[in-house]
Amino acid sequence: MNAQVDSDASDHQKEVISGERFEFGKNWSHFLEHLTEDRMDQAASSLENMLGVETLAGKSLIDIGSGSGIFSLAACRLGAARVHSFDFDPDSVACAGELKRRYSTELSTTWTIERGSVLDEAYVASLGQFDIVYSWGVLHHTGEMWRALSNAATLVAPGGSLYIAIYNDQGWASEGWAAVKKAYNHLPPSMRFLVLWPAFLRLWVPTTVKGLLRGKPFEAWKSYKSNRGMSAWHDVVDWVGGYPFEVAKPEQIFEFYRERGFRLESLQTCGGGKGCNEFLFHRDR
Repeated sequence: MNAQVDSDASDHQKEVISGERFEFGKNWSHFLEHLTEDRMDQAASSLENMLGVETLAGKSLIDIGSGSGIFSLAACRLGAARVHSFDFDPDSVACAGELKRRYSTELSTTWTIERGSVLDEAYVASLGQFDIVYSWGVLHHTGEMWRALSNAATLVAPGGSLYIAIYNDQGWASEGWAAVKKAYNHLPPSMRFLVLWPAFLRLWVPTTVKGLLRGKPFEAWKSYKSNRGMSAWHDVVDWVGGYPFEVAKPEQIFEFYRERGFRLESLQTCGGGKGCNEFLFHRDR
């Protein structure tokens, strides 16, 4: 393990201890215990649908903030020639490594997994460029979103694609959720239920009531499908704990990348609500 990797791990732990960073990797570790083939298929389908492809044969893909590694695995299963995964959280790196261990016998792809930060310009520059740069719901958790967005752009090869998802700016509502997330992370782990359960009720009671009126109060919970392959519970924990937390309006992201030579190919918004807007950009030069 080199000095830079040791430094990344130390910085991550300091931020966790100070309450300035959620341990995404630990949430992913628990999620792996419930990972099913169906959830892996969901991840692969969402990647296919947004990219508008049925195969990634001959393509290279980098997964920035790879989390559990489920989308890196999906890229491998879609035939990508080369996949590179990195994450700032050491537990997330371990999760991706476990996925690779479980499914390595069926993968012909060259799949590299390592710890790294998208905010580290020297590290990012050492990676080269890729046909597809993928970062779903990650760059707004770095603490320096616009710098992270800029560094991600440098990884896209000419003619390549950038697929990102960024939290939607809801104004005062986003400010409220930022306060909830900060409170959650500043509490001792044994006390976090004081924030998690009220937030859980806020997120799920309206849906449950609607189901109750139809005579199926828990239908939405049981049938919950995330395009990231997550379970409903792990999605709630990820949302409530997800800190640092930044947001942007769709037009801000569009203008940011247009000025850098990218063309918007596809956009899926969250309808102005809580959640991520998804962008697929093409780099012309």
